[in-house]
Amino acid sequence: MLRGFEQGDLPEVARLHSLLYRHEGHDDVEWYCSLWRWLETHPLADAVHRWVLVAEEEVVGFLSAVPQFYRISGSRVVAHTPMDFMVQPRYRFHSIALMREFFRSCPNCVTCDWLPETVKVTMWLGEEEAGMLEHAARVLDAAALVGTMPRALRPAAAAALTGFTILVDAVSLGWKDDDRRIEELQDFDERFDVLFQELAAKLPCLPEKDSSFLGWRYGPGSPHPQRTIGYILDLTALPGRRDVASALLRSGVRRLRQLGSRVIRYRFLKSAVSPRLSDLWRLGFFPRKQRHRLLVRFAEPELHESARHGANWAYSAGDGEMSFWVR
Repeated sequence: MLRGFEQGDLPEVARLHSLLYRHEGHDDVEWYCSLWRWLETHPLADAVHRWVLVAEEEVVGFLSAVPQFYRISGSRVVAHTPMDFMVQPRYRFHSIALMREFFRSCPNCVTCDWLPETVKVTMWLGEEEAGMLEHAARVLDAAALVGTMPRALRPAAAAALTGFTILVDAVSLGWKDDDRRIEELQDFDERFDVLFQELAAKLPCLPEKDSSFLGWRYGPGSPHPQRTIGYILDLTALPGRRDVASALLRSGVRRLRQLGSRVIRYRFLKSAVSPRLSDLWRLGFFPRKQRHRLLVRFAEPELHESARHGANWAYSAGDGEMSFWVR
């Protein structure tokens, strides 16, 4: 049976998540529940949808739709992202019913996913690919690379790789820039409202991220209040300010190294507000094969036509649900 989510379902949904994602280290039921308590404070919380699949009085599947304001060609519109799509393997056939319900309930959709099965279903049900997110990584601790090598080779490999990362740091992070302009934030003030309006005036498609939304997304109640994880979740500069994007990324690398991160991961859609791939190379980042697809569907044909072109977008990993699970 497919039905709407009820608050009493959360413990069972959390156990289902733990069962399906234990191999990825996501087996903390309390943390999962706390994440949903945070999502229930979303600025558009009344527009959050959740559904469950029930078999023999057991929750065997789950899907949610999380809303977000977007600016598409000057129009302010709400679009939903499918989140936490999961079904027990023996009931996998019924996952189609969950996704059909999502598309029936959400005329406007923005999805960022890398699983071929999910991408295939969402495109079959009406979404269109707008672009691919680049995936780059930077190693800060050589131990992150040698852990899977034969034990006898690890000391020499670690020494060589450590020397290489030190050399990369000396060249890339030693570039001269005015670090006095870079400040660590304590909160998001009205300057971010001005920044967003400037971005919206120059880019056709982007999530609406004013000071209020940013305070919810990255503030004290969010899953990432300390901003110390080894992921670059959100990096935005005004179009044409490649120097600003590079300076922020360089400062982020230094900060994450100080905090003891072993690897930095960065996923982003190439755009006028992101660093260039050549800048990433110079900062010691290397491309990774796994890439996420940005998929869109908007009910208004003119808005959909604008949104289906990746060059129109400003989009980072932190704008999609995949980043909520980063710990």
